[in-house]
Parts: sequence; structure tokens; C-alpha cells
Amino acid sequence: MTKSDQIRFFSERLPATFVAVLFLVLSGPAAVTAGDVLAVGNFSNTAVTAEGLPEGWQPLTFRKIKDHTDYDIVQDSGLSVIRADSNASASGLIRKIRIDPMIYPLIQWRWKISNVYENGDVTRKGGDDYPARIYIAFEYDPGQAGILEKAQFEGARLIYGEYPPGSAVNYIWESRAPLDTRVPNPFTDRVMMIVVESGPDRTDTWITAERNIYQDYLDCFGRQPPLITGVAIMTDSDNTGEAATAYYGDIIFKSGPTANP
Repeated sequence: MTKSDQIRFFSERLPATFVAVLFLVLSGPAAVTAGDVLAVGNFSNTAVTAEGLPEGWQPLTFRKIKDHTDYDIVQDSGLSVIRADSNASASGLIRKIRIDPMIYPLIQWRWKISNVYENGDVTRKGGDDYPARIYIAFEYDPGQAGILEKAQFEGARLIYGEYPPGSAVNYIWESRAPLDTRVPNPFTDRVMMIVVESGPDRTDTWITAERNIYQDYLDCFGRQPPLITGVAIMTDSDNTGEAATAYYGDIIFKSGPTANP
């Protein structure tokens, strides 16, 4: 089997999002040191790269999706933020970074959306679109994988030199599901979806959200979380064919208790 055949074999057996994240987190993101606050998305003090992206962030695109969401750095309420415009499209921005969730169990971010999707539905593949989401990728743990998964991930390691992410948590703004709904992604149970905003009542309003990622991972997967390997933002509408605009403010991780009080 040639290398291209191996890549095709692996890609056809993992969801598109995992394959896309694979190419962006395998290059060995730098570890971070302990402190009270870790600024992962310091958009309000943005240093722009030659590609027009925030420093340290890269495009996250998908193999079978040709129309991409547009991401730009804009001014809103006197601060630099990321604006995402999606029209029957899907892509994201990702930062490769290794974070120990036992040291930084709390994640905080700001976001704002123009609208929710009429046909958005976290339980269906056809409704798996969100005007805003925060995507957290976690390191693969061979001890938690079945025989087939181990074979797939070992194949990826042989091709790329490292394992792809083993699991992920998505914090989403959903169309109608109740707050704190936790369900597997309709494409893969390795990705858990958590509803942190729902419905249109708070559209066009900046919202600050904070979650205990350590506790959320424990509740979703029933085990302690491995290292975080990447953080992404994504506004997508390829499944519903609809359109939305979202704004993302700063994303930080904070030290604190690993369990919710």
C-alpha cells in the first residue's frame, strides 16, 4: 500500500473534522507553563500574520467541503475581534497548543451571533451546523481505545509520525436544544457537543461564557481528560445551507478547581 493509499484508507474511516484537525495538531505544538491565566486567543491585542490571521492561528478546512467560511479581524465596540461569515460553508481557525486541563481547567470566551439556523439540530447530521462553536481537541489515549480504533490510530501514527486527536468537546450555540444538553456529535461519538447558548433571544449581544473543561470532559466521557492539543473556533452552515455571522472575542484558560463546586 502506497503512502497516498494509506492516507485515503485512514481518511475514509475517521470523520472529516478529525482528519482536518489531524494535519494541524501533529506537528508538535509547544507545551505551556503554569500560571493563573493562559491567553489562547488574544484577539483584542492581535498581531496579524502575513495571511491576515491572528498570530498562532491557522485555517481549519475539510477535505470534502469546497466553500469556506470567511474569517476577518475587525473592530467591534472598540476591540479587535474575529468576524466569521458563513453562507452554506464550513471551515474554522485553529491554534495548536498543548494544555494540561488539570492546571488550566477553566475556559472563558466571548462571542456574538447574528442569528440561529432554522434547521439546526444537534441530534441530526443534516442539522449539524452552529453559528458559533469552540472546539477543544484532546490527545489520543491508546488505553481507552478498542481494537479497531487502535488499528486506525496506529496507521495514522505510522503515516504522520504522531497520533491524531483522540476525542473532542464542542461548546456550541444551538438553535433550540435546552442549555447544557450533552450529546455525541451525529457523525462520531468521539466528539461530544455541549449546548452553552440556545435560541435567538440573545443574538446581536456579546456573551461571556465560562466552562470547567476538566469537569465537562469527565461528565461526557466518564474519565479524566488527557492533554488538550488544539483550540478552534468555527462557524459552519454547510449541512443546513443557511447563513450566519459570528464574532469571537478573547479565549483564555484559567487555573482553578478541576471539579465544579
